[in-house]
Amino acid sequence: MTDSGWQVFDVAKLAAADASAPVSYQEFLRVPSMHCGVYRLSKGSSDMQTPHDEDEVYYVVEGKAQLKVAGETRDVGPGSVMYVRASEEHAFFEIQEDMVLLVFFATGRTDG
Repeated sequence: MTDSGWQVFDVAKLAAADASAPVSYQEFLRVPSMHCGVYRLSKGSSDMQTPHDEDEVYYVVEGKAQLKVAGETRDVGPGSVMYVRASEEHAFFEIQEDMVLLVFFATGRTDG
């Protein structure tokens, strides 16, 4: 958490921080109303996440895969933006290229 009214983040530097792991998540911002991170999935890796307690938005910076949400499958790639409601089953699969995703969780809270 920060007391600053604003911050600037470098996605390339954040994504490179744990590039050796096949799957990694690095949170880079946490404030009462939201938290954000960089999610990396290597080509051919398995996305083992479970449903979250918060709504989330993914933005694909690089890479290609498929996203399955509630039994529906979509191809996703650079520039794709996906919303997943809290508690919804979802996972990336058939990861064709190393993926870098920005993830935004909306907590709905405004207190500390």
